[in-house]
Amino acid sequence: MSVSTERAGRRPTIKAVAAAAGVSTAAVSQAFNNKGRLSEATRRRILDAALELGWSPSASAAALRNARTRSLALVVRRPTDVLGSDPHFSELITGIEGELAPRGYGLLLHLVSGHREENALYERLAAEGRVDGAVLTDARDDDARPALLARLGLPAVLLGSPDDTAVVPRVGLREQGAGITEAVTHLLGLGHRRIAYVSGPPELQHTRVRRAAFEGALREAGLRPFAVLPTDFSERRAVGATEALLDSADRPTAIVYANDSMAVCGIGTAQRAGLTVPRDVSVVGYDNLPLGSWLHPRLTTVDQQVQRVGAAAARMLLALCGEEVEETALAERPRLVVRESTGPAPT
Repeated sequence: MSVSTERAGRRPTIKAVAAAAGVSTAAVSQAFNNKGRLSEATRRRILDAALELGWSPSASAAALRNARTRSLALVVRRPTDVLGSDPHFSELITGIEGELAPRGYGLLLHLVSGHREENALYERLAAEGRVDGAVLTDARDDDARPALLARLGLPAVLLGSPDDTAVVPRVGLREQGAGITEAVTHLLGLGHRRIAYVSGPPELQHTRVRRAAFEGALREAGLRPFAVLPTDFSERRAVGATEALLDSADRPTAIVYANDSMAVCGIGTAQRAGLTVPRDVSVVGYDNLPLGSWLHPRLTTVDQQVQRVGAAAARMLLALCGEEVEETALAERPRLVVRESTGPAPT
């Protein structure tokens, strides 16, 4: 077996060892823990791949595995009012818990307000041995958390588009901008030309990806965005952004929101202004949360299978912690679900 050792200074990962040996990351963990039912040939192939790549589990990670807490952490860096009004995380937790509870694992949820507080929390969790691993949310372009968790020897997965070069495994649907592209294409097909976008915080990776998809789809049609307004995902900012758009002299005929909660606020704001959705303005959300199908009109939205992503992240993290679970590859892209909140552009 020949494995390239060129890594351009990048620390080898357990995922790289698994790929080189042609096995799952769970099998790599089992080989180093001397657990599971691996054949001697498979175990040797894994150890040889790890040796050639220069990878080995850290001492702290090994100690953590030997003193299993059967608890995993989910740390969310959002204001409490934003988290309380956004069912996205309820759906995510449902998906994670659906995998953990049957295996006797618990989920430890922490809310933090900034990156320093978040990093200090990870260091404390690792030092105190309170959790076996962590699910990281809201990937950022300058994200230092994966390297920190690797240094601490705390197994982790990051929610976001799959990336084979990442320091820790990433779990999510592929082509994160595809749903926004479909939404814009749908609105263009209905005759809309003045289309606005109410986005999330600009520091988040998915905000950049989705905004690029939004602007790219309009550019392909020879158009420019009516407006792009960033928010912090809060109801207050969503309402303010919608009011600003609808108060403009030549208001947009369609608004795309970065999540369903803000889209719900948008529909309510438009209706309070005396407008009818979708006759006067069409609205598109993002997440396909259950509440969208109970609105009047029902919400057109982008489905990113939040529960399924949470379940896949939990299974991958359990495998990294040495559990014998089958990992799930998410090959789908986000897709548009068309309902009644979008209609022909007003003439």
